[in-house]
Formats: sequence, C-alpha cells, structure tokens
Amino acid sequence: MSEHVTIIMIEDDEGHAKLIERNIRRAGVSNEIIPFANGTEAVRFLFGADGSGGVSHGRPMLILLDLNLPDMSGVDILRRVKENEHMKLTPVVVLTTTDDEREIKRCYDLGANVYITKPVNYESFANAIRQLGLFFSVIQVPATA
Repeated sequence: MSEHVTIIMIEDDEGHAKLIERNIRRAGVSNEIIPFANGTEAVRFLFGADGSGGVSHGRPMLILLDLNLPDMSGVDILRRVKENEHMKLTPVVVLTTTDDEREIKRCYDLGANVYITKPVNYESFANAIRQLGLFFSVIQVPATA
C-alpha cells in the first residue's frame, strides 16, 4: 500500500480500535491511521462542512468501517461514500460483529470491498486483524475519480 494512503478507522469500541491499529502496525503497515469513535465525526471529516465530499477529492484513503456505531448506521456511511462522486472509488473494509448473511450481501451490493466479521474470541479477532494488515500491505488504492 502506498505510503500516502490514509486509513480512516470508524470504530466506536476503543479496545477494538487499539487492537486493529496494533495488528496493522505488526503487519508492517505504517500508513497514517485517523480514528473516529462515531459516525458523525467521520462523516464531517469525509464529506466536509458543506457535505459534498469535495474535501476528499483526490485524497487517497482506505476506510475501515464498523457497522454498529452509537449515532448512526455504518451501512448509511457506506452508502454515502459509494454514492459520492468524490469518494466512490475509495476502498471500504467493513469490520464488524454482524455476521447476518443479508447484511453482508447488502454491504457488498452497496460497494464494500471486503467484509470481515469480528470474532468474539479475542485471539481469533487478533488473527483476523493481522491478516487484514497483510491485505493492506498488498492492496493498491485507486486514485479517486
């Protein structure tokens, strides 16, 4: 993954956020990670004060997205990102505890690039995040439209 790609992590569980970041770093990924603990702040960052998304135009990003946020649905954020002319090519990795097949299908239908279910078992979750870090080390993030 190119050094200039910023990882936007939208995760309300502080323990999960720390675990995700630690294991991404263990996998050798040194990209900047900007964490958000709720959807409101993340949406403001991604779409800007005017809500157009123009602020993110040309900004190479990869979004890590939890679906279960305290203030809004991650699915709504995914939909907005993938429908936005400035961000539609931004890769989105859904990282959540929701393993319902209909929810997984809905996320892929909306344009999620990868869907990872957080295992309840801490060690299994840590292993999944390590694998995600390896994924980051080989992914190529396209230039935004």
